[in-house]
Amino acid sequence: LFLSLKLGNKTEGKHQKQICQIVLDHFEKQYTTELGDTWTRIRDVLMHPWCWQYAILLNKFSQSAELESALRVKGYHPAFQESLPYLPSSFRCYIRRTHGRFPAQKHQAGKLKEYFLLNAASLLPVLALEVKDGEDVLDLCAAPGGKSVAVLQCAYPGQFHLNESDVLRSRWLKQTIESFIPYPFINLIMFSTLDGRQIGDLKPELYDKVLVDAPCSNDRSWLFSSDIQQATLRLRQRKELSSLQFQLLRSAIRALRPGGSLVYSTCTLSKAENSDVINLILNSFTNVTPVDISGMAKAVSWEFAFLGGMQQHELLVLPEYGRAWGPMYIAKLKKMKT
Repeated sequence: LFLSLKLGNKTEGKHQKQICQIVLDHFEKQYTTELGDTWTRIRDVLMHPWCWQYAILLNKFSQSAELESALRVKGYHPAFQESLPYLPSSFRCYIRRTHGRFPAQKHQAGKLKEYFLLNAASLLPVLALEVKDGEDVLDLCAAPGGKSVAVLQCAYPGQFHLNESDVLRSRWLKQTIESFIPYPFINLIMFSTLDGRQIGDLKPELYDKVLVDAPCSNDRSWLFSSDIQQATLRLRQRKELSSLQFQLLRSAIRALRPGGSLVYSTCTLSKAENSDVINLILNSFTNVTPVDISGMAKAVSWEFAFLGGMQQHELLVLPEYGRAWGPMYIAKLKKMKT
């Protein structure tokens, strides 16, 4: 999730975007029911972009010792510790407790970017996927490309298939990859604009790992919908998203090799788009089993706040002051060998 909202003047009340009341009212009703008092704390963070934080994912293909030194001087520290079940040495990400944003890098022809600014919670699905060198990997809904870039910081897949059904977003995805990945490796990446719901039938049992970072009701950006009509339409269509998410997951399961695993993620707090979708999948497929990712949550609990009472195969990152990451839902499933 690339957070493009500009901080502007970092004092409360002076950020450039206005809260969309229709969306806020909708969230208020739904999330008070689903999350109780916890929603009040989350709402305060989501409504105040001045307190949002940005992680800095370093690009291993464009290493800079000076950059790491500069980050440490500015109070940044590594976001992920060795206690994580899966943390490749090439994967380096820096965060700090205070809000504010490191300057973004502009694209320069012929020069790779040194880092990617993003929501640190969006890296958790990639770490949960545990990609190893030589594995065939599908990123089913890949734009804008932050998670794809992160996968390539972890390992060198055998085949890396990046799919994005929206043609404009696919173009954006390709530009992002070209800004971070050198040419010999880009040639190993396959780009497509297929309907993600059909990939399982077109490419059955072809991948060891599949990432489904599904289209969802993006709580952060929806709150700042400047167009009332667009906001109203989004809220009307929200009920249909869980059906789309289920179909994408069904397709991903078909595309997985027996023994392969998938990670499902969204950037919404909505139970209908998170646990409900995963429970429906587990009830619909006898050859799919949940994978325990609670160890990952324990390893990063100092830097991330999680919703309690979740099942072992799922996590929900909750934004709070000083740890303004998420919302990010993550679930991991495995396709059993018959």
